Amino acid sequence: MDPTTDNAGPSAGADTARASLEALRAEIAKAVVGQDPAVTGLVVALLCRGHVLLEGVPGVAKTLLVRALAAALELDTKRVQFTPDLMPSDVTGSLVYDARTAEFSFQPGPVFTNLLLADEINRTPPKTQSSLLEAMEERQVTVDGTPRPLPDPFLVAATQNPVEYEGTYPLPEAQLDRFLLKLTIPLPTRQDEIDVLTRHADGFNPRDLAAAGLRPVAGPAALEAARAAVAKTTVSPEITAYVVDICRATRESPSLTLGASPRGATALLATSRAWAWLTGRDYVIPDDVKALALPTLRHRVQLRPEAEMEGVTADSVITAILAQVPVPR
Repeated sequence: MDPTTDNAGPSAGADTARASLEALRAEIAKAVVGQDPAVTGLVVALLCRGHVLLEGVPGVAKTLLVRALAAALELDTKRVQFTPDLMPSDVTGSLVYDARTAEFSFQPGPVFTNLLLADEINRTPPKTQSSLLEAMEERQVTVDGTPRPLPDPFLVAATQNPVEYEGTYPLPEAQLDRFLLKLTIPLPTRQDEIDVLTRHADGFNPRDLAAAGLRPVAGPAALEAARAAVAKTTVSPEITAYVVDICRATRESPSLTLGASPRGATALLATSRAWAWLTGRDYVIPDDVKALALPTLRHRVQLRPEAEMEGVTADSVITAILAQVPVPR
């Protein structure tokens, strides 16, 4: 995903917001090398008020990416290391007894932030995983019967390791469906890896982003203006039908036991609109849908065991469906 900006924006305010979000890529590149698609995916999720599942082997800068995004957007961020002994209250917060007042007061957990990094989310039991469901869907936390709203914007960026499954608790389908996008973080190219090592040799410290020259280039106001512009992005009936046909095709695929739900179709439409706006248009074209189909749908489908044994992947099935479903003219 590599947007190219033009002057087709609906208003000067929207153009300014788009330019600010475009500047994010250059700013984050001061800390993270060669992860433009992941940066763009995180921006799309923020525009759609969605959440992101980041999958990659250890050491590919997943944590650094989220921290750099928060710094460039001037947003508050917190990190939770998910472990087998983590309790739901460790994430959401709990009531604490105050001996001075003889009353219970609520102590907010790390979920009360703008960007929550849920590191290795599949290492904690389902009970703790589910503590995030209300926060992700309702944008609130209920403790002792009292709902407490979360800040806006609010995004959960959860990470998981694709190659180490011992001692993990796979996310259930219902929770996977709550993530707007699943982004795969690949190993860097040879040149990118050389650039990473060169930076470290020159004194780069990933724990000190300010020293790396990373500064805020956008804020909540720009994000809100961008969301308003995305909401005005036109979707033709033909594009809507195209999205539905793609999702219905996943339900009929012989390689899948589970296809994309109507929530998946809604998510694909939303991400396509955000992508169209980021690329400088106020209308959606089929290429926008194709660009976001893999990250939006890959975690919403389930392979048949026999297909998985034959080396079939969710990405390959969705790619084949995109090649088969008629494209509107």
